[in-house]
Amino acid sequence: MMKKIVLLFVYLLCVVAATAANPSGTLPVMYINTTDKAPIVSKEDYLTATYYLDSKGLDGYQSIGSADAPLTMQIKGRGNYTWSGFDKKPYRLKLDTKQPLLGMKKSKHFGLLAAADDNLGFLRNTVGFEVSRMMELEWTPSQQPVEVVLNGDYIGLYFLTELIRVDADRVNVVEQVDGETLPENITGGWLVEIDNYDDDFQIKINENKGNGEVMRFTHKTPEVLSQEQKDYLTNLVTAVDEAIYNEDKSSTDWENYIDINELAKFYIVQEVTDNGESFHGSCYWHKERGADTKLKFGPVWDFGNSFQRQTTNSYIFENTPFHQHWIGEIVKYPAFQTALKEQWKLFMQKYPSLDAFIEEFISKVTPAAATDYERWNAYGNRDMTGAKNSYLEKLHAKVEWLNDIWGDGSSLPGVTSWYMVGASTTLGSWQPGAAPKFSYDEQKEIYTLHLDNVDNLQSGFKIIDRRDWTGDIQMCS
Repeated sequence: MMKKIVLLFVYLLCVVAATAANPSGTLPVMYINTTDKAPIVSKEDYLTATYYLDSKGLDGYQSIGSADAPLTMQIKGRGNYTWSGFDKKPYRLKLDTKQPLLGMKKSKHFGLLAAADDNLGFLRNTVGFEVSRMMELEWTPSQQPVEVVLNGDYIGLYFLTELIRVDADRVNVVEQVDGETLPENITGGWLVEIDNYDDDFQIKINENKGNGEVMRFTHKTPEVLSQEQKDYLTNLVTAVDEAIYNEDKSSTDWENYIDINELAKFYIVQEVTDNGESFHGSCYWHKERGADTKLKFGPVWDFGNSFQRQTTNSYIFENTPFHQHWIGEIVKYPAFQTALKEQWKLFMQKYPSLDAFIEEFISKVTPAAATDYERWNAYGNRDMTGAKNSYLEKLHAKVEWLNDIWGDGSSLPGVTSWYMVGASTTLGSWQPGAAPKFSYDEQKEIYTLHLDNVDNLQSGFKIIDRRDWTGDIQMCS
């Protein structure tokens, strides 16, 4: 009996040692204490709490409050699967006074996102938000890495994030009041989420030709609807759905409802990050007040399903475990394809800076990721370099695939491209922009022939044998 007791005691010591950790000291630390150290167990009910933010003397950060003079706030749980599926929980904060936490604009409303499901170097949301900024969407949530101590317990690396809400500094539309009935006022502003979780208060329709899929619209602003507001929102999304599924793809009816350029930007962000859930849930759109104002997709949110698939050479509405509402039909419109290619040029101009952004982020959070993994070794990122490289490989592959379709494919890092130039009785005179393109992937050591780059291929093309390319064959980058 004594032997069993001793072994159990040693085992318990090991468990405690494996889960105990302290802040790394390389990031600011947020200290939160709930009243009477009450545990946070609800997403509905706030607990009262105090907090202070210690900048640790790091450049670019400001301490707010102190251990001797903490500030007051409320805190509760947030999220869906991220709340129920992990011991490392996300939280919603409501400060009693507006504060510029970690350099972000003053607000009372922030989220502490745990990123417990992100095994790709915490890059999923980080890069998704950055690509949104690159695409110049109207507003993108800011986030800052921070370590958190809750009721004296170090709970790891978190991301203090601006929450999506109607506000002059966030989603800047007029705030429509609950229970409004005046016809001119119920046209906006709306902040709505296409949701994948079911609630009784949502507006729901059956997607037209969407294989019987139910579309759930969670209205964030206003929250409580009058019958007039319910009717307006139901009629609006029904009309949008019918216009999108018009069999005549030269029709511009759907453009009367949706801002085509903002949607193109939003969609590019989702494709670049291969977000398999992007038009399925956590998909926000907003509409300003006015009978003729349009739905604008955004802000972006939740890239938890980014690069979860095994392939990077298909669209996000293909081969995905989640049904993507509307977008698979919208891409059939030539007008949208044109807008898409124009917005893609903007992305490709800024794309070369993305690798450096990722490297800087990884360098910044790696020490804290190590202590986070020590605290939560059931998940997290033990090898940040490996996680970063895995993410970059997926990102580069997806962008290369998209650029072969939407762009000229000639400005990708690590890929050398050639065009065949000269004369041919079959193809006529080739020009670099309209010729078969050969690309070489240095990492995979693979040459690829891209016949889809040929604009004027009339009577076919075939390779009749293998031979060295010398003499009259010219190559140019």
